[in-house]
Amino acid sequence: MSPNSSQGPDSQPRAIGQGATIHDVARLAQVSIKTVSRVMNNETNVREETRIRVKEAARSLKYSPNLLARSLAGSRSYLIGLLYDNPNADYIHNIQSGIIRRAREDGVHLLSEPQNVASPSLSDDLDALFSTIRLDGVILSPPLSDHPIVLEAVERAGISFVRISPHAYPDRGASVKIDERAAAKAMTEVLIKNGHRQIGFVMGHPDHGGSVQRYEGFNLALRAIGLEPRTEWVKQGYFTFESGREAARALLAAKRRPTAIFAANDDMAFGVMAGLQDEGLSIPDDMSVVGYDDNPGCKLVWPHLSTIHQPIEAMAYQATDLLLKPPQGLSRSYSVILPHSLIERQSIRFLGA
Repeated sequence: MSPNSSQGPDSQPRAIGQGATIHDVARLAQVSIKTVSRVMNNETNVREETRIRVKEAARSLKYSPNLLARSLAGSRSYLIGLLYDNPNADYIHNIQSGIIRRAREDGVHLLSEPQNVASPSLSDDLDALFSTIRLDGVILSPPLSDHPIVLEAVERAGISFVRISPHAYPDRGASVKIDERAAAKAMTEVLIKNGHRQIGFVMGHPDHGGSVQRYEGFNLALRAIGLEPRTEWVKQGYFTFESGREAARALLAAKRRPTAIFAANDDMAFGVMAGLQDEGLSIPDDMSVVGYDDNPGCKLVWPHLSTIHQPIEAMAYQATDLLLKPPQGLSRSYSVILPHSLIERQSIRFLGA
């Protein structure tokens, strides 16, 4: 007799497509409802052959757990949040893709919430969000991963969180990042290797911790060969195409022009390229240009842009894994550093050693 045979004559699973329930899966798999629940929740205390049988039954019935019912039955909501404030749509898309890919492995869903770090009501907005929507955890992307108001709000709500690419408050939450200083240093060294000594730099948004790290890496490479960055060749950008274009115009207005420009992200590098071409300059014949991130546009512009590949989707996947399955003894200062890579394309001209 099956564990659920006491439920009366109507004991056959309902037809596929008629809204199968957990009872139907239990009857077909010949297990208890509690066992089905354990399998659906990815709990470990289920024999593998039983897990396979339940999964096959659920698949044949096209059964998917009711998120609300799962939430009401336990302490989890099966919902995690992503907080972001970033003008780069490709960056956010990759963050979301990485989170969703990992969350689906545990039957968890994603709520993406854009925030405005400049808003005077940021703290109140976050308090309202956390009080109205029960989240199992939160992923913070830059610049929110370094923002004190955001960190205070999440901590006040008592919600688990993981930060992507933070550079401040190392003891305020686990994080996933790359070594941005080392990556920018390596890119500058490539320009130096190609004979460039007069190198301009377009800084990223001042609210992003990574902007400082990338500029520090640039400085380290120059100082290693006895050079200091020239003030007139360092321009402020905001991680946007137009700020890169404006920076290029400013660099071209200097008494002496650089031979290469390193923009702290690809969107600004595209703007730099446009600004140079506005003035009739050829890349890389008249000036070399490099970027940072390796977004898809790098292979759409001509010449193709040399850049740092930042594994954004993998970083988001790893951050979500830390949130959903934290290792035993996870500390608030725990940090995972993923590898980056440098991609040389056609936007650098060799000037000679």
